[in-house]
Amino acid sequence: MAWRADGKTGFPTGGKVMRWIVPVLAAGAAALTLRRRMLRWGANAAEAAAEYPGDMLVPDATGRSTMATTLEGPPEAVWPWLVQMGVDRAGWYSWDRLDNGGRPSSTRIVPEWQELRVGDRINATVGGRAYFTVAIADRPTTLVLRSDLALPTGHPFEPRGPLPRMFSQGVWGFHLTELPGGRTRLVVRTVGRNAPRPLMAVVDFLVGQPAHLIMQARQFANLRRRIDAAKNTPADFGVLADSGP
Repeated sequence: MAWRADGKTGFPTGGKVMRWIVPVLAAGAAALTLRRRMLRWGANAAEAAAEYPGDMLVPDATGRSTMATTLEGPPEAVWPWLVQMGVDRAGWYSWDRLDNGGRPSSTRIVPEWQELRVGDRINATVGGRAYFTVAIADRPTTLVLRSDLALPTGHPFEPRGPLPRMFSQGVWGFHLTELPGGRTRLVVRTVGRNAPRPLMAVVDFLVGQPAHLIMQARQFANLRRRIDAAKNTPADFGVLADSGP
């Protein structure tokens, strides 16, 4: 125990302790509340609790998120926008400067990008150094993309082989349900695991989860804008006003 010249201990006591414990506890509670909202943005309790195709593709998952939105078009009108995603294809309809090499995401449906099969690769970065693999493609209800990356290089690895010492695995699933009135409920589920823990838990909390929310919310907004505009040009799905990168 440390003693001061006046004979008192050097440790804070009583009111002094409370003055720093209370703000710390409040900040921790606020962070947990914010994290919960980030991990289920737009989704209701039933959607967040549900199991979706592709959830079991990542064993021993360390994280999961469920985000959702309602789009003013049937699944058949939403699916063509999703199936053509990719850096060397239509983009991601999000913040193009961050995830599409600065190139604007497509504002129209491109016929040659409408076929995806299980096992196909979709480039996640310019040049294809990192990519998603199509795990499930069930038109027009389910599209699940998988990513298996060694860290810190970002190089893909074979998930059925030995795991790298530091890695990130995950699935990004798009699940479409038709609603009355010709609308679509789009639920986006991510499931992942990474190592080593707890280092990656800190990275997820500070970077990964906020970044996913920002990018996914932007994608929802841009999909909604494109689908709404396409209603006026149904013959070729429209050449739409771009929403900006």
